[in-house]
Amino acid sequence: MRIIRYLAGQIVTSMIFIVVSMTCVIWLSQSLRFVDLIVNRGLPIPSFIYLTLMLMPTWLSIVLPIAAFAGTVFVYNKLTNDREMVVLSAAGLSPLRLAAPAMVVAVATTALTYLMTLYLVPMSYRGFKELQFQIRHNFDHLVLREGEFRAIGDGLTVYVRAREEQGQLAGIVVHDQSDPKKTMTLVAERGALVTTPEGPRVVMANGSRQERDVETGRVNVLYFERYTVDLGGMREEVQRTIRDQNELFVHDLLFPTEAITDPRNFDEYIAEGHQRLTSPLLALTLTAIGLAVLLSGEFSRRGQTARIVVAVIVAAAAEAMGLGSKYIAVRYPWAIPLMWLAVLGPFVVAMLTMTRRRLRRRPSAAATA
Repeated sequence: MRIIRYLAGQIVTSMIFIVVSMTCVIWLSQSLRFVDLIVNRGLPIPSFIYLTLMLMPTWLSIVLPIAAFAGTVFVYNKLTNDREMVVLSAAGLSPLRLAAPAMVVAVATTALTYLMTLYLVPMSYRGFKELQFQIRHNFDHLVLREGEFRAIGDGLTVYVRAREEQGQLAGIVVHDQSDPKKTMTLVAERGALVTTPEGPRVVMANGSRQERDVETGRVNVLYFERYTVDLGGMREEVQRTIRDQNELFVHDLLFPTEAITDPRNFDEYIAEGHQRLTSPLLALTLTAIGLAVLLSGEFSRRGQTARIVVAVIVAAAAEAMGLGSKYIAVRYPWAIPLMWLAVLGPFVVAMLTMTRRRLRRRPSAAATA
């Protein structure tokens, strides 16, 4: 029992380091896609961070099985190089018993990954898509870009000559034609776009308001030091009508309806649903592959570089089969059982390999002489 706790603790520690490292790399690479929201749409940094963190469960569902495999290979290779694995084998522990700590961690990782794919991924991705949609559509009208005339609602146009570092606006022109009987043009030296509970507003300073009566042609000019234009009533609300596959729960994917998607996409949705059920099992499969390669056969003092390379190649092939079988099932629905076979088949072979072989120490030259 102490051995299981010791090895499991070592694997979990390695996994945490690997998960954090890989997640940071993925976060940095993926977050570059949303830089446009900061540069061109004025998205605040906290909202940007929140937007990218909503994708964290999706990334973790991919990273966790790989981290379980990498952590297992690292720990067991280290124990082998330190001769601890040979001592444990000499004490009568079979490869299957030596693999027990890693498999316990793999089972826990599988359960955590199921939590991600079945619940957290659709919930977080739905929140991500909703926020992204609001930023790109509903909030899009509120962004005032430099040197660009922006039509906001019916008959309202806003122009900004420059946007300063502190968020202030310079050279503001607002042309209002919402009232068919009169048109109004406001020009100001400076101003700012502010958000209030009643809606967005443009606060203008040091300018003039020119109001022209359409019927009489009379123009009234008013100079002001401070003027506020309410944009809340001008914004058009836009609602999403279609949800992405990642936003749906497994039941909706396995039993799609016309209310969710077009019937031509049913096969694709069903394949996605089965992948939600099979992909977490890769944590078990990849871990078992690493253990089968490292714990089977003879022990060599020269190290296990060749075995590690073989383990990585076989694990990569299993990962590719597990994820790639979905695309076959999309084209050929009868191939859905292959998705399960691609994940569970290597696991069964790896477990049988460990039950039939024992870790042996290669006899030295002096002993064979």
